[in-house]
Amino acid sequence: MLRFVLFLLLLVWSCLPATCQGNAAQTAVTTLKANARLVVVDVVVTDKNQNPVHDLKQSDFSLLEGNAPQSITHFEEHRYPALNAQPVESLPPMPPGMFTNFTAVPPSSSLNILLLDTLNTPMTDQAFVRDQLKNYLKKAQPGIPTAIFGLTSRLIMLQGFTSNPDLLKALVEKKVPGASPLLNDAAGTDGQQSLSDQFGDVAGNDPNSAQILANLQQFEAQEQSFQLQLRAKYTLDAMNLLARYLSGLPGRKNLIWFSGSFPISVLPDGDLQNPFATVASYEDEFLETTNLFTTSQVAVYPVDARGLMVSPNFSASNSGSKYVRNPRAFGSDETKFFQQTSAEHSTMLQMAEQTGGHAFINTNGLTQAIATAITSGSNYYTLAYTPTDPHYDGRYRKIRVHLQQGQNLSYRRGYYAVDPDAPTKLARAKAETQGNVKGTPVKPPPTDIMRAAMTRGAPNPSGILFKVRILPAATTPEATLVSGNEANPDLKLSHGPYRRYVLEMAADPRAILFTHTSDALYHGDIQVRAYVYNQDGALIIDCFNTAHATIDAPAMQRMLATGIQMHQQISVPEKGTYFLRIGIHDLNSDRLGAVEVPIATVKNLPPLAVPDAAAPPKAAAAEVPK
Repeated sequence: MLRFVLFLLLLVWSCLPATCQGNAAQTAVTTLKANARLVVVDVVVTDKNQNPVHDLKQSDFSLLEGNAPQSITHFEEHRYPALNAQPVESLPPMPPGMFTNFTAVPPSSSLNILLLDTLNTPMTDQAFVRDQLKNYLKKAQPGIPTAIFGLTSRLIMLQGFTSNPDLLKALVEKKVPGASPLLNDAAGTDGQQSLSDQFGDVAGNDPNSAQILANLQQFEAQEQSFQLQLRAKYTLDAMNLLARYLSGLPGRKNLIWFSGSFPISVLPDGDLQNPFATVASYEDEFLETTNLFTTSQVAVYPVDARGLMVSPNFSASNSGSKYVRNPRAFGSDETKFFQQTSAEHSTMLQMAEQTGGHAFINTNGLTQAIATAITSGSNYYTLAYTPTDPHYDGRYRKIRVHLQQGQNLSYRRGYYAVDPDAPTKLARAKAETQGNVKGTPVKPPPTDIMRAAMTRGAPNPSGILFKVRILPAATTPEATLVSGNEANPDLKLSHGPYRRYVLEMAADPRAILFTHTSDALYHGDIQVRAYVYNQDGALIIDCFNTAHATIDAPAMQRMLATGIQMHQQISVPEKGTYFLRIGIHDLNSDRLGAVEVPIATVKNLPPLAVPDAAAPPKAAAAEVPK
């Protein structure tokens, strides 16, 4: 935190006078490749009764990467409750109109995140989770930093990190179950009869209706597969964004994830005319998200919100009429139920094992599961080492930790040796679209990562730390938008008069990746977006800016002292309640940062004089050696 405060004090505000536009003036940007190759492994040690084991020494542990022994260079024990527990810190007071995406958390402490998954959980199970949470919070002691997130079709921060359980109680009391738009039985009653079942009841054993029934079953299976794929995609996107938000926070994070299911893949269905019509796989995205969790020191504790489960085929609400006309259908449905449940539990177990957490399956004691997850996740040992193999080969490196027998170990099982300063797939794809025309500015393809990070109410990712000063412009209300701004085409949502605001940003240069080429220059690409949302979450104004920078070594040193500075202007409807969300995305490293600000907090601040909106923006050429 001290380093970040010093960084804020060092940054100056002589920002480049460039209006937000698609082909922005080149901005001087730099990077500091300061990351040491250090692998951090958090190890939870418990006895046969699942009680934490304390007072172990560094010499008690041995650690291997692959088959090669590693030398532990850092060792530390963490206990719960911490003997020197401190409350969540707050940032020093900032000037009016100044905001940052830095999140203050207690030093040397584990953080706990409760994720309420309404996307994949029926309402009855959501109500059960809510009751169990209330029971836990009644006895929760203060001093445990905890945050609550919600997952619908997007990730929402419901309560930021707080050590006050009363704030968490108040939120849980207000939180009501919400129906998932992608669950066939969103209420969780097990009483919904499919269209094919209804048709079968009417058609009976009429042979002429057999093909119609088969077509209906095929349609329903493909529709369900599409819903499963959407749920998997939304879930992975949310997990990816959550990992990026937590990556900037120090220490271990325990993600306690309450979910009814997690459809990572859909297997072929041999009962359909086309068995492979419903196949979809998200293995690559799953591995990427899991790796983000491990590198961000996030341990996942999945909790099956359904508790003890029985087959819905035995439910009293199930008429069972289709089993009368087709006795084989009962066995087929039972097989599908157990296969799907097994796949969902396998996914939870895999994610827990790979990140060093623990999965809670087939238990109605969710209150105890929460307490166990927080206790075990807060009693751990941190081991760090520098790998004997220093090469970034992109391969998966297995980690093994050994201790004396009779003790259980939970820790992340490996990592991908990917160079954090290597261009990502997005950067390579962007380079291909540029062709052979050197220096041609190209608008990069949209990415799910940036869209998720810019969603209204989403957590503020901190891969790129920055601060922004937002002030109204000293102009009269304007009938048109500032150049480069785009408005929602629905005139009922976006219409003048508009008030112009000035955004002055300064980002931490250490998070930006610059590629060093043979011409002794450094090249980088940064995307800046500013979105205006109304109070209902509808996007009203979009401002897009991409800077392609080329600088030399002296310019790099100057930028390390002053930070990466950018300047934009954006129009906001004068009447109404609006929110401004600002994001910075390094297109080469795929790191990003974002912050959200209610316009009401800045609209009455002293205005700032700006150039005439009609005047063309001044081009600021990138610094290059003569």
